[in-house]
Amino acid sequence: MESGDSKRALIVGIFISLGIVIFVLGVFTLGSSQKTFGGGIQISATFDDVNGLKKGNGVWFSGVRVGTVDELKFVGISQVNVKMTIDKESQPYVHNNAGLKLGADGLIGNKIIQIEGGSPDAPVVKNGDVLQAVKAMSTDDIMKTLQQNNVNILAITNDLKKATKEIADGKGLVGKLMGDSTLANKFASIVQNLDNTTRSASQMAGQLSQFGNKLNRKGTLTDKLLSDTSTYSKLQASVANLQKTSVSASQFIENLNQTSQKMNGTNSIIGVLLNDQAKAKQMQSTLDNLHQSVYNLNEDLKAAQGNFLIRGYFKKKAKAQEDSLKRVNGSK
Repeated sequence: MESGDSKRALIVGIFISLGIVIFVLGVFTLGSSQKTFGGGIQISATFDDVNGLKKGNGVWFSGVRVGTVDELKFVGISQVNVKMTIDKESQPYVHNNAGLKLGADGLIGNKIIQIEGGSPDAPVVKNGDVLQAVKAMSTDDIMKTLQQNNVNILAITNDLKKATKEIADGKGLVGKLMGDSTLANKFASIVQNLDNTTRSASQMAGQLSQFGNKLNRKGTLTDKLLSDTSTYSKLQASVANLQKTSVSASQFIENLNQTSQKMNGTNSIIGVLLNDQAKAKQMQSTLDNLHQSVYNLNEDLKAAQGNFLIRGYFKKKAKAQEDSLKRVNGSK
């Protein structure tokens, strides 16, 4: 009987010892996961809505858990101040200009605080620092956005349904093209003409390119004008001479114009002859009379040469001319 009680007491003692060991291991494991027994610094931030965050939830930085939520309390009218502990090992990587926002551990997991941002040139966080809370999109906001997207998709679907029905009924350009073969052929002809026009434009562009290459070919006038300064100088001189010639021609034309104006007037002899018929006839009559007088004088002189009184004078004059001609011929 006593041996049975001793055996039972031993078994109970063993189970109690195992329970104590399991309890201690559980406490240390839980404390290790929540950093209860490790050193760290405490920081805080104030959120408008913590969205179900609880004490003991994790604080994450770059996908790594670096701390634990210690306390949540209301401040002001409806805000919540959250205090959290950051591990000593992670402190050098968190800067005091970083932002804190609420997130979730997985799609529907526990709420967590995520540390984001922070510039390397800013000081690292220290005990008692207050960081800026960043408003993140909550699950409700996501659901509202999805709901709005669903409404938009439904509206787009209805529009597509209406458009396809109008096309099937032969309404609109697309519907007419699908239902009227004549119109479709005309549209195809228009497209073909546009294609031909595009090809013609492409060919014209190619021809213009070839023309440009010919202009840039060595030895051509364009190439000389662009590259040979002497040719350009000669051309410039030719243009200057042409301008001078144009000025001279203009002056000549002006002189002709003035002469023509004088000829059209009655202040000159030519103007009188051209414009005053009476005086022109009078002058013509004068010239005729003068011509007749000269003719009569010539006849009188011929008759006078036969007169015995002066006939000797004319003979001596004629003989003197013959002697003069002989001397000239003899000297040759």
